[in-house]
Amino acid sequence: MPLRASKAQADPDVVATAHLARSAEVVGLAAAAVGDADMAEKYARLAGEVRDAFAREFVTPGGRVLSDAPTVYALALEWALLPTGDQRHHAGDRLADLVRSFGFRISTGFVGTPLIMDALAGSGHLDVAYRLMLQTGCPSWLYAVTMGATTVWERWDAILPDGTINPGQMTSFNHYALGAVADWLHRAVAGLAPAAPGYRELLVRPVPARALTSASARHRTPYGDAEVSWQRSQGQLRLRVVVPVGATASVHVPGGSEPVRVGHGTHTWQTADPAAVDRPLPAQATVRDVLDHEDTWRQVVAAAVETGVVSDEAQAAARLQPFLDAPSRRLVDALAHAPPGLSKGRKALHARLDHLLPP
Repeated sequence: MPLRASKAQADPDVVATAHLARSAEVVGLAAAAVGDADMAEKYARLAGEVRDAFAREFVTPGGRVLSDAPTVYALALEWALLPTGDQRHHAGDRLADLVRSFGFRISTGFVGTPLIMDALAGSGHLDVAYRLMLQTGCPSWLYAVTMGATTVWERWDAILPDGTINPGQMTSFNHYALGAVADWLHRAVAGLAPAAPGYRELLVRPVPARALTSASARHRTPYGDAEVSWQRSQGQLRLRVVVPVGATASVHVPGGSEPVRVGHGTHTWQTADPAAVDRPLPAQATVRDVLDHEDTWRQVVAAAVETGVVSDEAQAAARLQPFLDAPSRRLVDALAHAPPGLSKGRKALHARLDHLLPP
């Protein structure tokens, strides 16, 4: 809630236990790195015990995590807290559905924001991650940009849509935490990451999508500048990688099967654009399919707002949460289901969308 930031969705015991498991793991890895085998074993064992307790106490056999909030799924997926493949699969699907149901608006805070993009992309929901990243409605990363921000705010709604300052506490306009998405932009969207300490080895693995036509990143390493850039145009993708002297890179060319290892210099590849394939709305579309088909969803929201059935995209998405698996033809009834007295709006919405949705 905008003025009650302390009323978090994520259960505090779930968050604390997840952090204990992760902290123990990191301490164990640090001990191993400096050659302290006894301490490494001690903390690795503790991390395993806490993971087991987390799964036993907070996770259902089907992968639901206690409090059913985006943050807890991001923690569980990224910190290996789900024991089985089925649990991980269903948790990823549930996280994506929660993002859809919030109208592709961000709903995490300092804990979940650094992890949610990797959790979505890593569980097979790259398109949902891009929709979340490029959202401009409040709350979102780009909402602040539309309000003139040149720094990252402490809270998503530090400036309200009417231009006034949020009257709540914690309203810093230069705060790092919610800007953690920049790490994912660098590593995943552009595709530049370290594969060894000091960037002695580079990992180049961009994940282009239809939402962007180009991306680039540059990092000044101890060996010199490392760069990655890509452009999509006319069904082709062009990738350029600059590796500094003394470093090597493992390059995963989008659409390729095996990484290519290269030394210093400038390297380019041109390949078929894996993001160029147009995905039409399926013939037997579900409500979820409509949400995922961005052009159709925008038209649905515009029609629903204009006919008075909902006030905005977020309200439309929230109404549809229980109906994601329903046939798309039930979308109109689902949108107009909650409030009484909307029969006129429902009829108008049916007429507006009749040609848009598959039979």
